[in-house]
Amino acid sequence: MPLALILSSYVAGSRVGGMAQALALAPFKVDPVVAPTVLFGRHPGWGPPGGGAVGAQTFRGVVEGVESNGLLALTDVLITGYFASAEQVWIAAEAIDRAREATRDPRAYGSRLTVIVDPIMGDADKGLYVKEEVAQAIALDLVPRADILTPNVWELSQLTGLEADYPRDIAQIARTLDKPVLVTSVPVEDDDQIGVLYVDRGASLLASHARLPDIPRGTGDLMTALFGAAMVEGLAPHDALYRAVQGVAETAEACVAWKAFELPIVALGERLARPTASVRIETLS
Repeated sequence: MPLALILSSYVAGSRVGGMAQALALAPFKVDPVVAPTVLFGRHPGWGPPGGGAVGAQTFRGVVEGVESNGLLALTDVLITGYFASAEQVWIAAEAIDRAREATRDPRAYGSRLTVIVDPIMGDADKGLYVKEEVAQAIALDLVPRADILTPNVWELSQLTGLEADYPRDIAQIARTLDKPVLVTSVPVEDDDQIGVLYVDRGASLLASHARLPDIPRGTGDLMTALFGAAMVEGLAPHDALYRAVQGVAETAEACVAWKAFELPIVALGERLARPTASVRIETLS
């Protein structure tokens, strides 16, 4: 049974963060373990979210409880997302180190751990929406530990100090991080399309799909989870990118068709694992 450890937000009434990712992994038979960094009632974009941050001591205790049950040695993919404090980031970094050092349990689904860091800091519209010290801790303590990074274009600029507007230039910037990078919210020449870039040392791939209006928040979290599921299955980057972007596009189309105000992850069910949405993919280099 594949296992995912998700260190991110838990938002009860919105399909964002770790809660959304746990639901999205279900069609792929990946069992989620969520260690929450915040407990909110709704996404802050709707207004005051209710709830609040999980204290660093409590967050550490949750992670230690997971470890005490032997789950770090069983984890196939470890995903980090939203953090409310620098202390939480440091605890997550320690958890990654201990998961890598743990002797792999013979009952584990896969032979190795994959660490996916979504460096959630902000976006182009709002700028930084975590504390400056949180952003710095993510850059210093999590980015170097990642096997795969999943920033949006704005976050990529924050990590590299470089800016670009076109996919090929964005790919060159991503390559300076010297590890596989999945860049979301990539503008493409056709304004009716939105893209996702996959970049590693050997290739850069651009997948794009129709840009739809008024899609609920959480598509970046969904993309990270779907790509993580593909990594657990051992899909090649081209196939992983294609299926993950298809899944996000399928979700966006369902939002429009069903007039959904949150991502309909549960209702889509197996469609996330076998999406049919139209996606264009091309090799840039």
